[in-house]
Amino acid sequence: MTGFGSGTCEGVGLAVRVELRSVNHRHLTIQLRMPPGLASLESEVEGRIRKRLSRGAVGVAMTVTPLAGSESRLIDHDLAERLLVELKTLAEESQLVAPDVRSVLSLPGVLVNGEAPAPEDVGAPLLGALDLALEEILAARSQEGASLLADLEANLAQTEEFAAQAAILMPEVQVRHQAALIERVGILLGDAHAVSQQDLAREVAVLADRLDVAEELSRLDAHVVHFRSKLALGEPVGRSLDFLSQELLREANTLGSKCNDAEVAHLVVDLKAVIERLREQVQNVE
Repeated sequence: MTGFGSGTCEGVGLAVRVELRSVNHRHLTIQLRMPPGLASLESEVEGRIRKRLSRGAVGVAMTVTPLAGSESRLIDHDLAERLLVELKTLAEESQLVAPDVRSVLSLPGVLVNGEAPAPEDVGAPLLGALDLALEEILAARSQEGASLLADLEANLAQTEEFAAQAAILMPEVQVRHQAALIERVGILLGDAHAVSQQDLAREVAVLADRLDVAEELSRLDAHVVHFRSKLALGEPVGRSLDFLSQELLREANTLGSKCNDAEVAHLVVDLKAVIERLREQVQNVE
């Protein structure tokens, strides 16, 4: 599911901000962007995220900022010396006033931040900020999930409706195909080559079995019931629903291959479209 969350916590002389961004993904993938020197904290950060989230491509951005009055500034002596020499040479060639130290210190890169904070100083505020960001992103996902649930329920209801219509139409289709078979046999063979009632009954039975979709419709209903039961669990069920939506589509495809009737075929097209929408929406479910 998509979402955004952020949190900021202060530690000794520093503040840590964590931002989480998630987009849809079948599995949970985590991409960390940590400041240099803090790689030892990556596994703890990833583990805490995995305890709270089970699906989605999650991007983690973290910044560490010194608090006011705690900044340490150092001089990049090598860069300052090289710049001073170059500027003095340029000033002599151009007959300009030689630069002083103050002008060199104002150039980018000469004054640098002090040493990177130690992981033990960052750990506590980092995890605190991460927890705040996780709470915010979970709240956003929960809000999105409420509207998603209503949409899933609407599509499940349509799935049931189309399956019920197919159940009504298929017996009529069977009767029409059986009548058409008997008529074609009579036309092809005529009275001189009458087919025995036993042979004709056998062919009708084969045709009826080929057009029998009761099993597929029964499994469709069972999958819908199972789908709804998963939605009511109140726990991560995204992967289960993904598999269920695939099973629904498989039954719809089998139904379409058996129907051999234009009206039912159009109904199956609508049924498959609804199930495809279910499959797309399930990718957003935790």
